[in-house]
Amino acid sequence: MRKTTPLVVGVLLAASGFWHPAHAWEPTKPIEFVIPAGTGGGADQMARVIQGISEKHKLSPRPLIPVNKSGGAGAEGFLEVKGKKGDAHTIIITLSNLFTTPLATGVPFNWKDFTPLSRLALDQFILWVNADTPYKTAKEYIAAVKERSGGANRMKMGGTGSAQEDQIITVQIEQATGGKFTYVPFKGGGEVCVNLVGAHIDSTVNNPSECVSHWKAGKVRPLGVFDTERIPLAEWKTIPTIKEALGSDIHYLMLRGIFGAPDMPKDAVEWYVGFFKKLYDTQDFQKYLTDNALKPAFASGQEYVKWVTDNEQLHKDLMTKGGLIKK
Repeated sequence: MRKTTPLVVGVLLAASGFWHPAHAWEPTKPIEFVIPAGTGGGADQMARVIQGISEKHKLSPRPLIPVNKSGGAGAEGFLEVKGKKGDAHTIIITLSNLFTTPLATGVPFNWKDFTPLSRLALDQFILWVNADTPYKTAKEYIAAVKERSGGANRMKMGGTGSAQEDQIITVQIEQATGGKFTYVPFKGGGEVCVNLVGAHIDSTVNNPSECVSHWKAGKVRPLGVFDTERIPLAEWKTIPTIKEALGSDIHYLMLRGIFGAPDMPKDAVEWYVGFFKKLYDTQDFQKYLTDNALKPAFASGQEYVKWVTDNEQLHKDLMTKGGLIKK
């Protein structure tokens, strides 16, 4: 009697419809979604929007669990994820503190310690003042800043963290205009804008999402956007670029992307890239991008790696010029 080989058995079963190949990888337990920033800021908002859209559209068989770890300008979150080598159930949402925190503090991590998954958007920055102030243009405000630059009563610029994105932009304004601020750091962008509304600081360079609700409530006033062109959306189009407003070409965009733990298994990487592309393509996420004036910018694979590599060098250059790198 002829023996039937395993290969023949497999072919016969496949033909009969009783055999199915093994499923591709997918999460088998809740996904820890680390946020290296405080509550209420842009990263926190985006992470929780992602969580909600995933649940609404059943994009993941297991839930995403956002966890804020903002200590040390986000170093707490990055170090935790760095320590989970090979973990397929830990991801982190990244701001540009992926670059700025290790440069400013010397904390031992680098983007190469993590697994690049997807870039979802690029975030803008806007110069905001309290709506009750007399400043209607950036030129009027900077003129007032320069008048008070010589003494202890300098204008207070609020921002998220020290030697982070907000302070980089503040230093750029100082270098371009000759004005001087007292920089006041806070834990998150939501807290920054609340303090502007309360007149505890004089200005911020918050992301649109961090101040948009206060703008709609008539509490804050935008004076200029730090980009090479105006935001091409509804009422945002009324805000001039800083170059238009001041004559100084100061522009800066912040990363809104996702990384995984070091050495994440390849099949898990493929699942996450597919997951974030499906999420990105939903009407809910596209509406979120529009409502918060975020630049749509999905990327993965080598395109994402190249962008991160180039922007790491950009931050080294900007922070060196601003004297913000730890010696």
